[in-house]
Amino acid sequence: MPDMRTTLLAAAFSFVLLALTVLPASAEDKSFYSPIIYVDAENHRILISTLGSVFYIDVPEAAQPHMEKLQVSSLVDFVVEMRGAGQMPKLKTWKVKSGDSSCKYFDGKDCK
Repeated sequence: MPDMRTTLLAAAFSFVLLALTVLPASAEDKSFYSPIIYVDAENHRILISTLGSVFYIDVPEAAQPHMEKLQVSSLVDFVVEMRGAGQMPKLKTWKVKSGDSSCKYFDGKDCK
């Protein structure tokens, strides 16, 4: 027969697992320093590569007029909002570190 400590530990562990699966995941900001692989202006997204993976970043409406100013192969520091599984990270800001662009810094609203 299991002792009381083991039973309480198992119950607490089960509660934590349940809470993690039921509660919605909160969005977090993350920074990616990456070369631009492709700018997909038609679908409002940018393809980047970092740590051996390739993925798209969703470009919000405020940045869409400026995204075509980014050139393929430019090295850019992207700050994105990480969203739930199955959703692309959403762009918040960018800073072009290497490469030619008339929009070196996008702050979430304006291009500088």
